[in-house]
Amino acid sequence: MRIRIIDAFTDQPFSGNPAGVLLLDSFPEDAWLQKVAAEVNLSETAFAHPLPAGGEADWALRWFTPTTEVDMCGHATLATAHVLHTTGTASGAVRFATRSGVLGATATADGTITMDFPTSTLTPVPVPDGLEKALGAEVVAVHDTAAHIGDLLVELRDEATVRSLAPDFAALVDLSSRGVIATAAAQDPDRGYDFVSRGFFPAVGIDEDPVTGSAHTALAPYWSARFGRDELTGFQGGARTGLVHTRLRGERTLLTGHAVTVIEGELHA
Repeated sequence: MRIRIIDAFTDQPFSGNPAGVLLLDSFPEDAWLQKVAAEVNLSETAFAHPLPAGGEADWALRWFTPTTEVDMCGHATLATAHVLHTTGTASGAVRFATRSGVLGATATADGTITMDFPTSTLTPVPVPDGLEKALGAEVVAVHDTAAHIGDLLVELRDEATVRSLAPDFAALVDLSSRGVIATAAAQDPDRGYDFVSRGFFPAVGIDEDPVTGSAHTALAPYWSARFGRDELTGFQGGARTGLVHTRLRGERTLLTGHAVTVIEGELHA
């Protein structure tokens, strides 16, 4: 079967967030899916198969880190939609049945793909004990997204602080059910983005995720409320970086980005 590695939220190879993608006829046993994801050893590998016509979704979609299945993943959804469109398997809008409900992805003529995700609910919480020490930075504010993606959204002082983080990943494991999103306003919005972020997810086997689409379902409402605008652009990453364009639509958040295929091969397993 064909396996592909797609760099998501970028139009340049070796940037953005890489995801493995396999299109299947049906889902094999979970243990096999997990072994493949461990072998691919990227932050997520997506597995999808077509559904019968006439239902609420066109494809079933699941995502696995090297160690576990996750409830929501933006970049691997973007990567899957990219594969479907570039191979001619699908055109226009595609609906995915996932553990987070039906998620839409629509390809446009300019090469971007826009995904329709549920907006995360943000609950202000006190700074957890050990968070500042684990991040190595002073925290401005903390919001919990437990009802949706299971992350802590942590605002830091400025962009330079976010970019220079070198967290104690072991210390972050017990601070949230999924991960910690560190963010700050852009130092210079004229550079083409409004806010920056980095995502740390050691609890699910990923120390740092380069560009986390699902995190932007929380980042979008957070920064849109701050800036008074429904359309923003986020810059995420440390060693690898990418851009996520966000549009807040009440209970839904639209996430737009590019993707590029970097590897295509045959899986013998």
